[in-house]
Amino acid sequence: MSTITETLNDIFAKALPDTGYFTTQYDEHWRSPCEIDQQGELSHWRPTPQTESIDFRGLANAVEAPIHPDVIEYYSGYWSGSLEASAKEGPVSLILLWNPEDAERLIENLVGHLFGKRQSKLPFTTFFATTDPESEYFLSIDNASGKVLLEEPGRPPIKEVASDLNSFLQRLQPDARAPGIF
Repeated sequence: MSTITETLNDIFAKALPDTGYFTTQYDEHWRSPCEIDQQGELSHWRPTPQTESIDFRGLANAVEAPIHPDVIEYYSGYWSGSLEASAKEGPVSLILLWNPEDAERLIENLVGHLFGKRQSKLPFTTFFATTDPESEYFLSIDNASGKVLLEEPGRPPIKEVASDLNSFLQRLQPDARAPGIF
């Protein structure tokens, strides 16, 4: 069985255009280790392995529980812009980390997400993808079980989409839609 990192590697290989890189607007204040060059207003990038894992200890302290290993492996594997894909349920935009500052922002957002979950008396989940751009639905990983869930902010999970993150990622088909940088 492959790991999440190996599955992401397969997705990246299928998603990369023939040029071998993606293109986004160059931003001198929002640089990334995955950028490979710049041409005028454009930055070329490709998913690049992280050399140091993201530190989830602060989030684990806030949750008062260990962070699910799938979350750690998913967010600690690569620097990358988001990647667009399709699942049998519809469009998926994988949220990936652009740079170390983006990782800090993710942790802050997950702490805010935790507080919202606690107020609603719901179990903690970690978001990793958005769905239809016209909706507020997102995909998350249940921190206790590792199940992939479809959710809407402030509500109980709508349904289980996959038993674990790797099996969900393995069935994605990368799209030709241009990836974003969040």
